[in-house]
Amino acid sequence: MFLTVSVFANHITGGEVYYVYQGVNSNGDHQYHVTLKLYRDHFSSGAQLDGAAAIAVFATGSGSMVWSNSVTMTKQVRLILGSPGPCINNPPVVDYDVGYYEFDIALPPSIAGYTIAYQRCCRISGINNLSSSSNVGATYTAIIPGNGIVSTGPDNNSAHFIGADTVIVCAGYPFTYSFAAEDLDPTDELSYSFCDAYIGGGQGQGQGPGSAAPNPPAGPTYSFVPYAAPYSGFSPLGGGVTINSSTGLITGIAPLPGIYVVTVCVNEIRNGEIIATQRKDLQIKSGDCDVADANLQLEYIECGGLTLTFQNEAPPNPLINSYYWEFGDPASGVLNTSTDPSPVHPFSAPGEYTIKLVTNRGQECSDSATSTVKVWPGFFPAITSTGVCLINPVQFNDATTTNFGVVDSWRWDFGEPTATNDTSRLQHPSYTYPVVGPKDVRFIVTNSKGCIDTLIQTVNIIDKPPITLAFRDTLICVPDALQLQATGTGTFSWTPLTNIVNPNTGTPTVNPTTTTLYKVQLDDQGCINNDSVLVRVVTFVSLNVRTDTTICLTDSVQLFAVSDGLRYQWTPTADLNDPTLKNPMALPTQPINVYQVVATIGSCSTPGDVTVRTVPYPVVDAGPDQTICFNKPAFLQGTHNGNSHTWSPTSSLLNANTLNPTAFPAKTTEYTLTVHASAGCPKPSSDSITVTVLPKIIPYAGRDTMVIVGQPLQFNAEGGSSYEWFPSTGLNDPFIKNPIGIYAPEIDSVRYTVLVYNEAGCFDSAFIKVTVFKTVPYVFVPTGFTPNGDGLNDLVRPIAVGVKRINTFSIYNRWGQLVFKTTTNGHGWDGRIKGVPQGSNVYVWMVSAVDYLDKPIFLKGTVTLIR
Repeated sequence: MFLTVSVFANHITGGEVYYVYQGVNSNGDHQYHVTLKLYRDHFSSGAQLDGAAAIAVFATGSGSMVWSNSVTMTKQVRLILGSPGPCINNPPVVDYDVGYYEFDIALPPSIAGYTIAYQRCCRISGINNLSSSSNVGATYTAIIPGNGIVSTGPDNNSAHFIGADTVIVCAGYPFTYSFAAEDLDPTDELSYSFCDAYIGGGQGQGQGPGSAAPNPPAGPTYSFVPYAAPYSGFSPLGGGVTINSSTGLITGIAPLPGIYVVTVCVNEIRNGEIIATQRKDLQIKSGDCDVADANLQLEYIECGGLTLTFQNEAPPNPLINSYYWEFGDPASGVLNTSTDPSPVHPFSAPGEYTIKLVTNRGQECSDSATSTVKVWPGFFPAITSTGVCLINPVQFNDATTTNFGVVDSWRWDFGEPTATNDTSRLQHPSYTYPVVGPKDVRFIVTNSKGCIDTLIQTVNIIDKPPITLAFRDTLICVPDALQLQATGTGTFSWTPLTNIVNPNTGTPTVNPTTTTLYKVQLDDQGCINNDSVLVRVVTFVSLNVRTDTTICLTDSVQLFAVSDGLRYQWTPTADLNDPTLKNPMALPTQPINVYQVVATIGSCSTPGDVTVRTVPYPVVDAGPDQTICFNKPAFLQGTHNGNSHTWSPTSSLLNANTLNPTAFPAKTTEYTLTVHASAGCPKPSSDSITVTVLPKIIPYAGRDTMVIVGQPLQFNAEGGSSYEWFPSTGLNDPFIKNPIGIYAPEIDSVRYTVLVYNEAGCFDSAFIKVTVFKTVPYVFVPTGFTPNGDGLNDLVRPIAVGVKRINTFSIYNRWGQLVFKTTTNGHGWDGRIKGVPQGSNVYVWMVSAVDYLDKPIFLKGTVTLIR
């Protein structure tokens, strides 16, 4: 007995079953040589192909098993695509292990025929068009026809798929994949289609039902694999991919990168009858690769103008480095070709053209594509409609015009969501809407040149015809006449019929002697609406203007009238913003200004007037702006012609109630002088003065220093814009910030005062003392010090005179240990080592320096620390 062990492993990539007819044996049984062909991804981490396959044969009608066995693998081959060539970048790996399991079988004649089946779990994980693909197995079948459909059905060679499986498919690019089959029966015809893949096998161990490789496999019928939306068995690669039913050639735009289960069914047709359906199930890889592809739309139609923009319809690709376009338009001259990736071409005349795109022209990875361009400018879709009443049909009319060809088709969608009969293909249809509301009418129109366009127009369906009134309430004066104004579709009728002319129009003329409400009715084929206009009637115009008033000169004032007038005219007009307003704004310029107004209703009018007097604002002058030194006063000088005044703010003012206060601002401050007048203009006047306070001067003369006789000393004062030194002893220029001092032997020391000025002449002073030594350049070091914290002689430090710099000053204890080091003049040692006070002892010091003439100085000596 041959035993197989089932192992649950994700490795199945595809398979098919086919057979060759070998005649009838001596028992009258039909003999077949059967082949099971299984595919496995060579680089799959799952199990290898099984050494034996459990295969069974079932009676198609009853589903009963008539034969089963474990068939040993006959051979295994590796199907691999070598180099795909330089014109594909990053191609997917196409590498299959293919196992063949062959056996012979003899079967008695049958009306329904037989089904050969093999099942295995599981498919690989991560298949894009399946749900939970790693838990989904496969069933591969072949059908042996019976003699019930045609008598020669059992004498059959199955269709055998022969298309190459080493095909590169790149996501987003056009591709072709052949699932073509051959049939050794010369009279049979073949028809191809996508179909659902079968589930088979389970995830259990052993060989029984539910195991990964059931022995025997289950009989028909078989369930379909669970496809992941939007894919299905009949659309396994998306809507952009189809199969030719005559050739089995799959074409289209490849889907997103990933793996997709594709099952193709081929029908064997004999004498016009389908006698058997064979299946091939294969997982196709769509790679994230690039192809140097040229691709155009099947057809271009331009009906608005002569200019079109083109581009390569293939995805952007680094393999493409040049484009060459031919527009088939020799009349355009040099514009007939282009090397732009997205050229814009103005065609020379209406007509049909053949364009061609060549990518990488003259190179190894070159490709080309052609397409037809139809240029028929002058297609102008338009529609009109009449009627909006609910109970009446709305008439729609096609108003499309075309310069070429004829308008030849119409498709209307009247936009009624509650109905299914709201469409028409007539040129001028009508439609009665069942409910009111806005309706989005969609109109698609074409012409005989291939132009097509869509218009959407909103029609608002109402249960009453709309009436538009120019006014609803107006006023007339006896004996004036008035024309009422109403617009709408239908027949108008006005009431009452007294004092009215043309009452059955939208624009009757009325001249009532008393206030009258005129009612209007609009009848649109039985759809009725009503409205009204109130005509108020007076015998005179009432008018009251504002009282006379006094304002400040340069102020504006609003004039107003209390009146029932409809029109107004004010004079004089020069001072008014709009002399026709009922309540205009006036800007009087004279001491006395009289404004007259006439209020009018038709032929009736009433005059009136108002007097506006102006008085000037009081005159005030706070004085010019001032700039003062820090912490100095400012003396304000104000003038005015009023009766009283106030300054603000007052916190920094002395004598703030006078016109000439003294200000002591701590920072820049604006002072405002406000003046009131007891007679004349009732409003105050004000003026401001800004007192700018300059920053405080921070003078600096430098630190006290020491020099020797004849040594130049460079001063450097800071803090201002100009300087003055006192006394001028030894200085080359006492009026600059950085004079140079040189001292004679008779001078012991000089204490300088420097006056530092800012740009406003404010000043402050600083001091510096210069001590003059009558010696050569030297570094003085004391012979002893007492670091007891009393502030006297607590440090031992270098005192350098005539020295440009100290290179190093070092102190050592008696064991030669460095206890202190500095390069700073006057910086000393406090008798501590690492913070620990040292006892009385003698220490050695050494100093290296450079004098002001750049000569070196080296000195050493001893110093005694006394406790």
